[in-house]
Amino acid sequence: MTKKVLMVGWHPSVVDYAKYPGLTPERLEGALRSDEAALNAAGYAAEIGFIRDGETAMDQLAEALAQTSYDVVLIGAGVRKDDDHFLVFEKLVNLVHAAAPGAKIAFNTGPTDSEAAIRRWA
Repeated sequence: MTKKVLMVGWHPSVVDYAKYPGLTPERLEGALRSDEAALNAAGYAAEIGFIRDGETAMDQLAEALAQTSYDVVLIGAGVRKDDDHFLVFEKLVNLVHAAAPGAKIAFNTGPTDSEAAIRRWA
């Protein structure tokens, strides 16, 4: 059975890159797409669920969780590690817990280790 994976994180167009020296929208998306491709090549059904702001993030995630039963939901480090987004992170975790109680929740440390985070739980 193919494991279904959702990788949730900020859309590269809305990230404050002043907080992440050397990171650009292109590098961020490229790293995330690379992990997504590696997971799909390894037999997972992985997809990225970009969020654009804290106001609509819950609706976006709730819709995704209602449409598909995921085995693992990864919440990206850009949401988790940035104190400015702490409440968004907390809400996302609680939404996954409530809407997809069978899904494992994973966390990466940056845009280049999403695959490793997923593999820990899938």
